[in-house]
Amino acid sequence: MEKIWSGRSAGALDKYADELNSSIGIDKRMYREDIQGSIAHAGMLAQCGIISPSEGAELIDGLGGILSDIDSGALAIDPAAEDIHSFVEAELTKRLGDVGRKLHTARSRNDQVALDTRLYLRRECGETVALIKDVISALCHVAEANRDTIMPGYTHLQRAQPVTFAHHLLAYGMMLSRDISRINDAAERMNVSPLGAAALAGTTHPIDRAVTAKALGFYAYSLNSMDAVSDRDHCVELCAALSILMMHLSRLSEELILWSSWEFKFIELSDEFTTGSSIMPQKKNSDMAELVRGKTGRVYGDLTTLLVMLKGLPLAYNKDMQEDKEAVFDAFDTAKLCLAVFAPMIATMKVNADNMLSAAKGGFINATDLADYLAKKGVPFRTAYKLTGQIVARCAASGKSLEDLTLAEYREYSEAFEADLYEEISLSTCVAKRTSAGGAAPSNLDIQLRFLGGVIDD
Repeated sequence: MEKIWSGRSAGALDKYADELNSSIGIDKRMYREDIQGSIAHAGMLAQCGIISPSEGAELIDGLGGILSDIDSGALAIDPAAEDIHSFVEAELTKRLGDVGRKLHTARSRNDQVALDTRLYLRRECGETVALIKDVISALCHVAEANRDTIMPGYTHLQRAQPVTFAHHLLAYGMMLSRDISRINDAAERMNVSPLGAAALAGTTHPIDRAVTAKALGFYAYSLNSMDAVSDRDHCVELCAALSILMMHLSRLSEELILWSSWEFKFIELSDEFTTGSSIMPQKKNSDMAELVRGKTGRVYGDLTTLLVMLKGLPLAYNKDMQEDKEAVFDAFDTAKLCLAVFAPMIATMKVNADNMLSAAKGGFINATDLADYLAKKGVPFRTAYKLTGQIVARCAASGKSLEDLTLAEYREYSEAFEADLYEEISLSTCVAKRTSAGGAAPSNLDIQLRFLGGVIDD
């Protein structure tokens, strides 16, 4: 296929230089966006009198035919084409002759590729947000079913205080809700049309950039033509948002892996999301969660690729920027695949409530409540804290729990202890009384569920 820039250069590209220069393998997925942008551009050219109305109609009809043929499989994208933009233009020229050659009037590949990328990423943002909502919905469903399932909450991976499994899961729901907000915010900042910036300095043709911006669903057009073609911070910002999303999925994956181990046995993942061992028949490995955890590093790498690629580039367009699409596309592909697996993996897991409760009964996780009990009786908190530490040490040495000590043994430490202490340090009471806003009490769950329900429905 003849290069669209072949007028200046007489010789053919070296085979390996051509392979290095080609981006068709990556950007061919943007064929819909490329044709969508070209249709808007052709309509604007006709509206502004730069081409005739009949030529504009012929271009739009020809582009629509190419789109239909690619969609149906009647037209295959040529892998020998330099990029999707030159492929579509060459096909249009083949079909329409000189009229097809008029499409690129007042446009450069620089603003064209910037436009296609924004249109494509705008769609990717919507699909990704929908998948995140599916995961939040699955978390809410499991939380609803485990309002009263008590488990140990951890700090430093040490049993700390009792919480419900619902409260623990909804913490991730809150994190994911912010991931949606970050992606939506980035998409809003990206929703500015670069079309009409041409190569870097605009064009001498009397175009109307507002027409194409409106036709393509942008709320505005870029105010600086050099910024329009050299800006890729929207790619960086989206990769950063996806990196944070993957970090949250990775943290939850780590917990699923721990919880499904024999040492915890808090949950059991469905066979659909686990694999076995090639040599050890007893194994049920949480491979999908492990892969999500591992693929997080891949998305981080995509973010780093963009930052390093851009950091030393002078204005305006440089060919280095061709590397933007492979990185940001891979980040979206990876995140979407992980999200698609995650929602049903959460929804189908079995919760072992008895094992969670048994774990919560060990480790003296009601010690804070014992100290609070004394403080409410008028004992200074630091004194109560010290006495509780002494009581815990005594129980640990004798293999007892706080509930096992008699009232007489408690009163050896303080006369403030009375028979009501046992109710105060029961695990269900410890959880139920944490009613402070955002606390672990089951009474707070409805507030969280309503908030996340609003995120899902938005």
